[in-house]
Amino acid sequence: MSRYSNQSNHGHRRRRSRVKPIVGTVVTLSVLGGLGYWGYTSLVAPEGPDKDVREATARIQEFLDAWAQNKPVEAGNLTDSPKNAESLVQSVMTNLKPTKTIITAVPSEARKIDGGKVQIPFTVEMDIASAGKITYKSTAKALKNGEWRVEFSTPIIHPLMEAGQTLALKTNGTRGTVLDTYGRELTAPSLVGTVDENGKGVSGLQARYEKVLAGDATHPRSVVVVDRTSGEAVKALTKSGTKPGEDVRTTIDPRVQEAAAEALQGTDKNASLVAIDPSTGYILAAANRPGGMNRALEGRYPPGSTFKAVTATALLLNGMKPDDEAACPKFRQVNGQRFENQKQFALPAGSTFRDSFAKSCNTFFVGERARVAGSAIKDAARYYGIGEEWDIGAVSYDGSVPVPESDNELAASTIGQGKVLASPLVMAAVAATIKEGEFRQPVLVPGHVKKEATAPKLPGAVVEALRDMSRATVTYGAGWALKDIPGSPHAKTGTAEFGAANPPQTHAWMIGYQEDMALAWAVIIEDGGSGGKDAGPVAARFLRSLHS
Repeated sequence: MSRYSNQSNHGHRRRRSRVKPIVGTVVTLSVLGGLGYWGYTSLVAPEGPDKDVREATARIQEFLDAWAQNKPVEAGNLTDSPKNAESLVQSVMTNLKPTKTIITAVPSEARKIDGGKVQIPFTVEMDIASAGKITYKSTAKALKNGEWRVEFSTPIIHPLMEAGQTLALKTNGTRGTVLDTYGRELTAPSLVGTVDENGKGVSGLQARYEKVLAGDATHPRSVVVVDRTSGEAVKALTKSGTKPGEDVRTTIDPRVQEAAAEALQGTDKNASLVAIDPSTGYILAAANRPGGMNRALEGRYPPGSTFKAVTATALLLNGMKPDDEAACPKFRQVNGQRFENQKQFALPAGSTFRDSFAKSCNTFFVGERARVAGSAIKDAARYYGIGEEWDIGAVSYDGSVPVPESDNELAASTIGQGKVLASPLVMAAVAATIKEGEFRQPVLVPGHVKKEATAPKLPGAVVEALRDMSRATVTYGAGWALKDIPGSPHAKTGTAEFGAANPPQTHAWMIGYQEDMALAWAVIIEDGGSGGKDAGPVAARFLRSLHS
């Protein structure tokens, strides 16, 4: 039910009600038509009204003036039922909060009726900021019992009201809802975002789609007659000028989102997991622990060895094959800078490009940097949409792979360090492109995407080689944590150095895709250790949940 503003009847115990007063400062009101006694005599027939009509009319006008000036006590004292009149006038003026009130009597139409009473019509005009202008006509009667008093009844305030009713404002424009792919309300706080105490979106999709969700709030409320006890609307007196808010539908699959959120529960570090459908680019999950910034889509991190998928693409385009021999020593020196493998491992003689990829050998990739000099790595990144501007329907960071300016910078770029940056979404898209064979720009809110980024299609031989090597990463390489997961997972691990500490701090990464379902994903644990040992178990929990 909509909520209304209201006040309790005077003299009754205040009770909990669905009618709630609208808080605000009563604005000083403008009153026209307060003509007074002598003003009325000039507006009637030349012979003038008789004394009773003049006196009754003057008293009614005093009541109308007090009402228009929002003086409920004064207005009540001019009636035969002071407390009831005071209560209703106060209720109406508090509820409607008019910025301007004009109540104009029509003294020329004053007349005597049965019982010695005098009746006079009047017009009410109110400007209400949230509901526009309301104008209506009513009639007041006065009776003489020693002195003239307004005969008070509820219809005086509005002719369509009955006893026990008041006027109030009803909020008609309902705010839209952020929905999942099935049209149900999305429960992913870091994606949905929050609204402030006034119902305005301040973060996430609530902020981005504020105008869509809120609708046109020119006149968001209408004036209605409500029951003062129950708060139920009885009838509407005006129409709202509001266009109701619209829902915003996302591509999030609640089952995948839940599995992603649960998989992150096992870490006490900042962590994110994003999953996409490689065939469509639809984002199926974007989970963050803890909440706040949506790091899954917006985070900027060195991708570390997960980026070797891009460097491997450049090498394959240059003519290398997975079975080519690949040297993987403990160290490589580049202009006095030493590059090494994690825990300073080395691979035996006769090891292949596939082996170096699967076991994440830094020194092999650094040693092959001459093959990918100049813009080769940047060009390879374009096959994955990196370097293009993505319109996913939400804020995203779409990665940066600048052309290296030195040999040392080139060496760092080959292993996802230096100036190379990516979000978890970008790296999930890399995995998705390998599975699909071509880039599909990720999308979160398809109904609001104007133009999707595109990329050239990877050569078939390159795709097959990347699939072969990413599967080897799981079967005998650094992706061992996924070895027993059904569905033939393919992966690439990453341990990305950051900061100036010695030894350096590292983010733990893993990206991959499933052969048995439309799913590609990326996991990052900030300052989380190594990809295989720390990110791998998170990915395993995620995939097991989806297979259960």
